[in-house]
Amino acid sequence: MINLAVIELRDIIKYLLKIAILIVVVINLTKFFSNFKTKINIEKNSFLSCLDITIPSIKNVNKNDENIQEKSEIKPLKIALNIELGMMDSITKNNEENIQEENNNQQNNLEIEQEQVDNKNLTEAETGLKTEVIENNVPEKYTSEYNGVKIKNETDNIKLTKEMLVPEVNINMQNILIYHTHTCESYTQTENYKYKASGNFRTTDINCSVARVGTELTKYMEHYGYNVIHDTTIYDSSYSESYDRSLKGVAKLLEENEDTDILFDIHRDAIGDSSYAPTVKIGEEEVAQMMFVIGSNGGGSEHDNWNENLKLAIKIQEKANELYPGLFKPIILRDSRYNQQLAKGASIIEVGATGNTMEQCLNSMKYLSKVLSEVLK
Repeated sequence: MINLAVIELRDIIKYLLKIAILIVVVINLTKFFSNFKTKINIEKNSFLSCLDITIPSIKNVNKNDENIQEKSEIKPLKIALNIELGMMDSITKNNEENIQEENNNQQNNLEIEQEQVDNKNLTEAETGLKTEVIENNVPEKYTSEYNGVKIKNETDNIKLTKEMLVPEVNINMQNILIYHTHTCESYTQTENYKYKASGNFRTTDINCSVARVGTELTKYMEHYGYNVIHDTTIYDSSYSESYDRSLKGVAKLLEENEDTDILFDIHRDAIGDSSYAPTVKIGEEEVAQMMFVIGSNGGGSEHDNWNENLKLAIKIQEKANELYPGLFKPIILRDSRYNQQLAKGASIIEVGATGNTMEQCLNSMKYLSKVLSEVLK
């Protein structure tokens, strides 16, 4: 016997209608949950993927719905979000720039205020103090003398006459250019002036090199009313090219400041150990001794200003001997020009040696500036 099941068309329609209703309900529920997916922590794509697997016929409906949602909701949201983020980035960047500018302004103001405080606190050197040269192991040598000023002539062909030594000069005394051909030259370190060495008694830290000495002289000379340019450019990063580099730098500065006749190239003595520290005691202070080095045309290079350079150095040292005997060692005259052909009042001033401390050299600037203020009138 064969059993046959008879399915009426009406039952099939009812069955399909139930499936359709179920599909509609599932779709609506899917939309509902997708709108609140952040609250219930369910990702729409994961949920719909489950439905796609469970009910294959709904896959196309979900795909079309995703396209509609992407076009109608997601892209405008992304655009709006990107615009908002862009605005926020711009505001943040502007705020950072404003903060940096404000910090820079505050730093500049602090530096100006500190410089004003430093200048107000500058103590002018007294005169009439007891002066005593502290003995060292380097003997004093010289070949000529004018009114107590000693000169050591190291040239091969120049013979100094009395007329060459008379300190009569005709130069602009008001404007001064201070620079450093050997900017990295430094001194024996102390607690207040420690530095990272870039060589034997050398550092690129201009707060601990001869550049710091130049800064001190600049402050004092401005205090006395002079116009001072202080060039702290590091010219000796290549030591063999340092004079070529400083020549270009100083020549450019003189083009911009045509009325400048006085050039002080501040160095320190090149002896490379701490055993030599030429010092003079003035009152209760230890002060590094100084020395003029004057170039000439003795080496054959054109240098019309050398004798005037020498006369000015003699004039300054003559006054120094009067106020603070022993502050200067004998002047050295050499064949090399040392870029002193650039002006009528140019010289090298060696301040102390490797054995001296920065404190002693800064003291030197107090007494040198006093001497200069008496001479450059």
